[in-house]
Amino acid sequence: AGTEDGLDTRFCRPHADHYSRHGSPYRPSYGAREIAPYRDAALAWLEAHEDDTYVRNAIDRVATLLQTSGPRVEAFRLRGLSPQDRAKAAWARLRNAAVDPRRVVAAWLAIEMIIRDDPQAESKIEFKRVQAAKLIHKMASGTHKRWGEGPNVKELHVYPRSRGRVLRHVGAALEQATELLIQHRAAALPRPFPKGDQT
Repeated sequence: AGTEDGLDTRFCRPHADHYSRHGSPYRPSYGAREIAPYRDAALAWLEAHEDDTYVRNAIDRVATLLQTSGPRVEAFRLRGLSPQDRAKAAWARLRNAAVDPRRVVAAWLAIEMIIRDDPQAESKIEFKRVQAAKLIHKMASGTHKRWGEGPNVKELHVYPRSRGRVLRHVGAALEQATELLIQHRAAALPRPFPKGDQT
């Protein structure tokens, strides 16, 4: 079995595909409704602590990732690129979309927070990396072009696939950028819900 990304040969095809997309062969990704309160709380916390040395460090490191990601690559030109180059292209798309680095840092914090509060959380770091990468992948995830006017208008919408080694590279880079912040401030991260209540 395994996946076309060569990620694993231990699972049947459905589980291997699930693993490629979600970072776990069994645990599904967190849904938008589940993660939204954590993203909002994480962003508000970052904004309230912008003068904190470790908050500033994480934001600056993400800004560096965006600025050093190289030229923008259109989504329909990604075919044939290595996973590393596709990951760089994902950062470049975020930069071109002028995504605030604080939103990117907040994505990692949100995953840290929801896993902390999840009694059945997947504990492997790969799951965390993939979950965070999927969040930022959606912030600027495609190429959109439009030609002509009126009834002759033509449109092109291409979205890169959110799966495989690309997510692992994006997630690992984000983990490294936020490493000091998590190391020194994880205990101070807010709880959107009372402890044990995520309803």
